[in-house]
Amino acid sequence: MQANPPGHRDQYPDALRAGALLVVVFGHWIATLPRLEEGRLVATDHLLWIWEPAGALTWLIQVVPLFVFVSAAVSTEGVVRRLDQGQHQLHWWAGRALGLARPTVTYMAALAVFALIALYTGGRLLGPFNHSLTVHLWFLIMLLSVQALLPMSVLADRRYGLKAALLLIALAALADMLRAGVRAPGDLRALGSLVTSTSGGIGWVNALLVWLLPQQLGIAWKRGLFGGAGVGLLILLGGLAWLAASVASGYPVAMIGGNLEGNNNVLPPTLAFVGVILLQVGAVLLFERPARWLLDRRRAARAVAVLGALGMPLYLWHKLAELPAAWLGERIGAPIDAGIPGEPGFWAGRLCWLALCVLMVAPVMAAVVSFELRRKREVAQATGTAAILAGGAALFAGLITSVAVGTLPGAFVGLAGVAAASWLLRARPQPGGNSHDGPCRLKAGLQTGEDPVKNRS
Repeated sequence: MQANPPGHRDQYPDALRAGALLVVVFGHWIATLPRLEEGRLVATDHLLWIWEPAGALTWLIQVVPLFVFVSAAVSTEGVVRRLDQGQHQLHWWAGRALGLARPTVTYMAALAVFALIALYTGGRLLGPFNHSLTVHLWFLIMLLSVQALLPMSVLADRRYGLKAALLLIALAALADMLRAGVRAPGDLRALGSLVTSTSGGIGWVNALLVWLLPQQLGIAWKRGLFGGAGVGLLILLGGLAWLAASVASGYPVAMIGGNLEGNNNVLPPTLAFVGVILLQVGAVLLFERPARWLLDRRRAARAVAVLGALGMPLYLWHKLAELPAAWLGERIGAPIDAGIPGEPGFWAGRLCWLALCVLMVAPVMAAVVSFELRRKREVAQATGTAAILAGGAALFAGLITSVAVGTLPGAFVGLAGVAAASWLLRARPQPGGNSHDGPCRLKAGLQTGEDPVKNRS
């Protein structure tokens, strides 16, 4: 990773996050297929479930590993500094959790209001989007989990270097082989088929091992253990070869999954997912120089700054824009239900749906940003360990419940959990206690708390 002069903010990681955010937002909108009967919304489909070739597109648009990779890279210096100074890392994680919880409270409160309205009116429009409005919160659960282990990852990098990343891959492979019940070398040729024909089982270990991999690689990149366009090209090609071999052995093509039956590459993550991680890490290295050249231009840098400032609100609220977009589409008779790929007008209908989502997200973002600008600043000081653990537990409980059961009734449980976490994690200086990290004001402005993908050490 290119070194920067003291005091100079490296814009390349910001640009990677901004680009990945746009991929997530537009990818979610494109994948949502409203279904109408007699001009009224009755259900939603997902593009991947009705068009198999779209699975290959997820090799590019499943950018969550990129978020983890970049987040680890930009947090490494701060973690190293605290380790060298003997400071406790738990308070840093509490600040990260608080930075996620505070804006999520607002989102969950809005969902609870929609849920109450739906209960009163029958919920015709909310029903088809019930899970869609909360499913994307799984990313916050995963990110907070791996970031809790960031100090351990830094220590592993210090001691083992890139061998730590190789060890994670080896352990992930072992988990898949145990899950598949491999008994002979010949079974490896159908490893993917054997793995995805079983329930998750021991494979759920990979929910930690696989997501720790981009974090480990991000630390190594930041510390200069690998880099350069040539290395990036080799890693990218290796990722493509890995994916091709995985699909040949029976792993699904798509890198997005929506059920817990184990026949996908995400729940739990499989060895095939390592190919996506390598592909994205290789691309980061390969395009670093031209991207930095472009970021020297003021307009590009300004666009990255704006997207960075809107990152957390846009991530949280972009799915909610689908609800008014569907409502407006009904009212004006827009072709938001254009059938399936291959049918006349399908892609024109997708463009119409995208336009409605963009139109509807604008006032949502304006309202959210206006509200966040008025929120009281918080000072992140030392908080008792018991309060941090209780706040973390409440935050995970609220998010997991919301993801699992959807807006109804998940919004109410989720709001209670996330609100409790926000209260517990808020700064409460302990009598006679010392702050390990010192006072640190959470950012005010367009974000209340840090972006989930925007660590500043």
